[in-house]
Amino acid sequence: MNITPLIWIITIAVTIAFFVYEFFAHVRKPHEPSIGESARWSAFYIGLALLFGVGIGVFSDWTFGGEYFAGYLTEKALSIDNLFVFLIVMTGFAVPKIYQQKVLMIGIVIALILRGIFIAVGATLIENFSWIFYLFGALLLFLAYRQAFAHGESNPADGRFMRFVRRILPVTDEYHGDKLTVRKGGRRWVTPMMLTIIAIGFVDLIFAVDSIPAIYGLTEEAYIVFTANAFALMGLRQLFFLVGGLLERLVYLAQGLAVILAFIGVKLVLHAMHVNELSFINGGEPMLWAPEIPIWFSLVFIAATIGVATVASLIKTRGDKRSVEELTPDRGSSL
Repeated sequence: MNITPLIWIITIAVTIAFFVYEFFAHVRKPHEPSIGESARWSAFYIGLALLFGVGIGVFSDWTFGGEYFAGYLTEKALSIDNLFVFLIVMTGFAVPKIYQQKVLMIGIVIALILRGIFIAVGATLIENFSWIFYLFGALLLFLAYRQAFAHGESNPADGRFMRFVRRILPVTDEYHGDKLTVRKGGRRWVTPMMLTIIAIGFVDLIFAVDSIPAIYGLTEEAYIVFTANAFALMGLRQLFFLVGGLLERLVYLAQGLAVILAFIGVKLVLHAMHVNELSFINGGEPMLWAPEIPIWFSLVFIAATIGVATVASLIKTRGDKRSVEELTPDRGSSL
């Protein structure tokens, strides 16, 4: 793709403008969004993301369009998993619902900044060191294992990192509106609101380690990586309130994401073999027999995995609910 500095500047400026509008139009005044408001804005951002992908395909190349859609699907799925952890964090800190929008907004902005840094670093590494694909592939395979078998075992709000933060910062026991700090007794105190944002920032850092190698396994175009991440994060705040109850029913989401990460990890290793330059592997010669997985197959595989994980989760939770209802005695019939 031939992306000029002007296109980069316009893209980043428009992205910032969207988040600034979000803050002043929806987040500045504390309130809990209605289902209608959340649904409208979620549909708007998803539609905008799809329209952008079509634009890439029409005005550039459909290969790049396919890479964008595969990347967007992957990042959206990872972002939904991110929302699940945000929910755990805010529950752990007992954040009042009217202030959750602000926490989410700040968390999403932190996520975009961290991913932007990782994207720039990743693009530089890929351009100069082809062997980095081996490292990314191995990292994704490890993360896939962790995602499948270690998901949800700890509460980020009460982990070692947050216990360390509490020892350093003086923290009030109660919220003071949506303030991050307050002055009491001539001393500056940190509110639980600040602790929540610190915890979410830490979670964002961990998720950036997952998401950036994953999307670089689908495209080497930094512009596609950035826009897919930006669109995946746009509307995430509204999606949280729209599917908040549904998040707890996606019991197989972690396993579905593990399959996607493992698939992309294998794809990266195969690509690394195909462009191999390491002297201690095959004498430094590329292994041209290693297959390159086409982007259309990646797109279909990722979409199918997300679909199967979602359907299987809903079937499982519906079956569990039915079993509980059958085991619960009907009080009315015993009277």
